[in-house]
Parts: sequence; structure tokens; C-alpha cells
Amino acid sequence: MNLNWLKRDPEVYWNPYVGGALLGLVLGGAFILAGEGLGGSGGLSRVVAALTDLFAPRYAERNPLIAAWVGGDASPLNHRMVWMALGALIGGFLSGAMRGRVKLETRKGPRITVKQRWVLALLGGIITGFAARLARGCASGQALSGGASLSLGSWLFIIAVFGMGYILAYPLRRLWI
Repeated sequence: MNLNWLKRDPEVYWNPYVGGALLGLVLGGAFILAGEGLGGSGGLSRVVAALTDLFAPRYAERNPLIAAWVGGDASPLNHRMVWMALGALIGGFLSGAMRGRVKLETRKGPRITVKQRWVLALLGGIITGFAARLARGCASGQALSGGASLSLGSWLFIIAVFGMGYILAYPLRRLWI
């Protein structure tokens, strides 16, 4: 089996306009086929609910956040968001493999240690996960699905995210350059 097509320049990325247009088509397809947009935290929440039900079923059935998903014949994994998250994981891996980007490494700037990078990444992940549960949705769901449906709250969210990005870019640049 000839796998030379997998060996491509890992520094060449998709044209952002083409990628954005394709993402828009996928988002439109999700609205048409599933009646809902895209988002990632719902799938992860359902996987955590399934694990909670597996290891602590009584707690899962009493927890108001996941009780409707567990118990009896109900399975939190039987939902489109779980399949979407799994597809994104597999698709991301395949995309990385096709461009020669799959390897174990920690990407960081020259003025930060690997340990600091992992601590900051973990801290950012915890804050983001907490915020997604608090907001009952993740940034991709807010920005993509909410923005596409012209939700005022989603547009304010997008403006706040980009605004904070610009505000924090200068003081945090030393970590990356």
C-alpha cells in the first residue's frame, strides 16, 4: 500500500477562506439535517455522564445536571453531540496524519518551560470547561451556532472573546516569542 500521499509538508496549512467556507457548509448541513448547530461541550458532558453512571450510578441519578440522561434504558452516549465529538477527534487525527503533524511534543515559546506550558494549558482547560458548563455551551457552539442564528448574546460573546484576545496578546507575548 503506497502511503506517499500522507507525507506532505507539515508547515503548509489550508487556505483560511476555503476552510471557513467548508465549515460554514458543515454548520448549514447540521442545521438542516439535525435541526441544531455545532458545539463540543455537550458531547464531552455526555461522556462524563456515562462514566459517572458507570462508576457511581446512584449519584448520577440524583445529579440534576445529568439525571435525565442516565438510568433505565437511557444512555447519555446515544446523542448526536457524542458522535460529532468522536468524528472531530478522528477527523483531526486523520488530518494531522495526512500532513505529517502527528507526534508527541509540547509546543511552547522560548521563554517558558514545558512544565509551565502544561500548567497553563491545564488551568486554561479547567477555566474553559467550567465556563462552558456555567454558560450551558462551549465557545464553538456560541460563536458558530449562536452567531449563525444571529443571537445577540452570541455576538456579544464573540466580541468579548476577540477583545480579550487583543487585550491579553501584548502582555502574554513573552511566553511565545
